[in-house]
Amino acid sequence: MTSKTLVVLEPPVRSAVEKIARREHLSVSGVCRELIKESLEIYEDSYFAAGAASREDGFNWRGGSLSHDSVWGRRK
Repeated sequence: MTSKTLVVLEPPVRSAVEKIARREHLSVSGVCRELIKESLEIYEDSYFAAGAASREDGFNWRGGSLSHDSVWGRRK
């Protein structure tokens, strides 16, 4: 399901989006949709990277971890 959202762009941004749309043979709204999707993926990646970094900072690297084999078991 899709819904509509109105977005107002400054003239330089609108011009850049129009140039991309012409070059890629897409609609302006299609380019905006793809750029927003890509932006959300980048935002999500940075969110999870920050969480991983904070856990890594507090990790006890000297004996605080389990080996691969102890977690997953050895294949025989």
